[in-house]
Amino acid sequence: MKTFNYKYGLRSAVSTALACLTILATAPPRQVVAAGLLIADGGLGGVLEIKEHDVRVAINNGIAVTRVTQVFRNTEKRQVEALYTFPVPKGASVANFSMWINGKEVVGEVVEKKRAREIYNSYKRQRRDPGLLEQVDYKSFEMRIFPIAAEAEQKVEIVYYQQLEIDHDEAVYVYPLATVTRKGIDSRITGKFALNVEIKSEIPIVSVKSPSHGDDFVTVQHTESVAQASLEAQGGDLSQDVVLNCAMSRPKTGIDVITSNRSGEDGYFCLTLTVGKDLAKLNKGMDYIFLLDVSGSMSSAGKLIVSKEAVQAFVEQLGPEDRFEIMTFNVTAVTLFGELAPGDDEKTAEAGEWLATRRARGGTLLAPAMKAAYRYADPDRQLNVVVLSDGMTDQGERRQLLDLIRARPGNSHVFCIGVGNEVNRPLLEQLAQDSGGLAAFVSRGDNFERAARSFRRKLMRPVARDIQIEIKGVEAYDVEPSVLPNLYHGSPVRLYGRYRRAGDAEVVLRASVQGVALKKSATLKFPAQNPANPEIERMWAWQRVDRLLKRADRTGSRVDVLDEIIRLGEGYSIVTEYTSFLVLENDAEYKRWKIERRNALRIARDRKAQAALRVQLERLKSRAATDVGPAPDAPAVQPRPQAPPRARPAPATPATPIRTAQRTPNRNRGIDLDFGGGMGGGPVGPLFIAFLLWLRGKREPTA
Repeated sequence: MKTFNYKYGLRSAVSTALACLTILATAPPRQVVAAGLLIADGGLGGVLEIKEHDVRVAINNGIAVTRVTQVFRNTEKRQVEALYTFPVPKGASVANFSMWINGKEVVGEVVEKKRAREIYNSYKRQRRDPGLLEQVDYKSFEMRIFPIAAEAEQKVEIVYYQQLEIDHDEAVYVYPLATVTRKGIDSRITGKFALNVEIKSEIPIVSVKSPSHGDDFVTVQHTESVAQASLEAQGGDLSQDVVLNCAMSRPKTGIDVITSNRSGEDGYFCLTLTVGKDLAKLNKGMDYIFLLDVSGSMSSAGKLIVSKEAVQAFVEQLGPEDRFEIMTFNVTAVTLFGELAPGDDEKTAEAGEWLATRRARGGTLLAPAMKAAYRYADPDRQLNVVVLSDGMTDQGERRQLLDLIRARPGNSHVFCIGVGNEVNRPLLEQLAQDSGGLAAFVSRGDNFERAARSFRRKLMRPVARDIQIEIKGVEAYDVEPSVLPNLYHGSPVRLYGRYRRAGDAEVVLRASVQGVALKKSATLKFPAQNPANPEIERMWAWQRVDRLLKRADRTGSRVDVLDEIIRLGEGYSIVTEYTSFLVLENDAEYKRWKIERRNALRIARDRKAQAALRVQLERLKSRAATDVGPAPDAPAVQPRPQAPPRARPAPATPATPIRTAQRTPNRNRGIDLDFGGGMGGGPVGPLFIAFLLWLRGKREPTA
């Protein structure tokens, strides 16, 4: 029987790893919103054009700070109220909202949401200059500005922080332009669009490239730890996501640490546990149940087509020792085989033909399908339940799904794959996290064949389970997350926290790999002062807010956590469902409403640290420039008539120039953990559980 193949047209798509790496999204060009659009609203109508769109990104050890500055012009001959709407990248936290009033930047402050709206409306009635930024839902923010004068320009700035997803030593940064927040809006820009990225990494950088814009990006690697990328265009349609991939080299499994601390205050830290290339493949079969959402919401934006292609790609990656079943669900569940079938060519072809007949209709009930999937559990084999859905299930089903996750068979994990850009990320992430699995998000631009291979690699390498990291000697506290997820091959685990005392800390790592208990420790230095990484302070607070919300959703009530969420939002300038950014005309107005200028101080500190990184980059660029052309004092080369003339080939034009400098020592102190390279699928030997400490001798920077 001939294999039914969904790969047509996918091989030329931009490649992406499955584990949480969102790449390109495709949508009709007049139904997209370029990240950050100012549109006339409030019943007044009108047209506002984008004159300038400048994006500056600083990536510091996997944490990206994106600063978006835009200039809009009111094309109307009357004043308007404007609504600024923009999409939220996965895992991002809005950290600043500024607008220019009378030619001067005014930095916003985070205020409890209801109070912020009341203050905004009081100024609006006086036709003064307030700005209000609110979180609309889990995927978008909206900012209101009033008034914008007739034919006047308005400059605004948004800053957001995000923890980049890393898959198999590759970090992916996505600037989301192709995301629907409001339909029917023209995303073209009349002026300049520029995006500049500065990258700093303690793990050596191998390459920087853009799969979305290719040769339009210029990338330069100054050292193994510092790189730059730049894109600039004049006018045009901004409906395509900008994607930048940064490949790194981490040969050994290990821990890296960065800190942030101001003198006299408790510090912040981020520990990253990463699996290197030392985990060999396991030779054993597994069972897979693919739960495919065929409800009515999957008919929009080609979601069902994407899901079918993804399932087919996953099935084609299975080996003959694997078994699988496909089950569709809307208000009822329908199975393909009614039993687990071998992953051979015949069953793969049968799956493709069956998938081709599925269409989207009806409501969404995932719980009955989840219960049915658990019935396939075999105590001697691992069961992987893979849910492909947009997560738009009935709201009342959320609690039931979380209860089902807790009641799953002991040898099973749930993996959630969000399909499309309109997807309920919080629900899918929570389902996967609570089961010890992973969540991923794919769109029509993804290469599903590579995504499936990435997914398969994760499951075919040993997983470190029951991970515990204890930090002794520096009085660490408020560690997030409180329960660490499983460590999968290619997907690092990050741990954020606070510490009271500077000095040496004993870090104890406990885990279980294939039933073997591992325990190792090492000494890391936590400095008394380090202003270089302020990003992790907000990321710690954002992680804490996220955990509080998820914990509350498990119990069905958020009442007990609201005060803490509002306190963190106001204290660390984080917009949430319960806090908003408010911009007032000057300091006197903030004082009038008794609003502390916490964010103004924090932004000043952050900008100082980012400026220091730019100074470092400028020095590196200047040093690199001295290597271009002849040396200043080099004597002129005299021609040698006796030498015969030689034909010289035309030089090739490099698509992406990469400049490599001398190696610079890592400045963090870290641990390399050798899980052993020759374990295969056999018994666990001494090499497998031996940890090699202090191979790289890194030292934490101090002020």
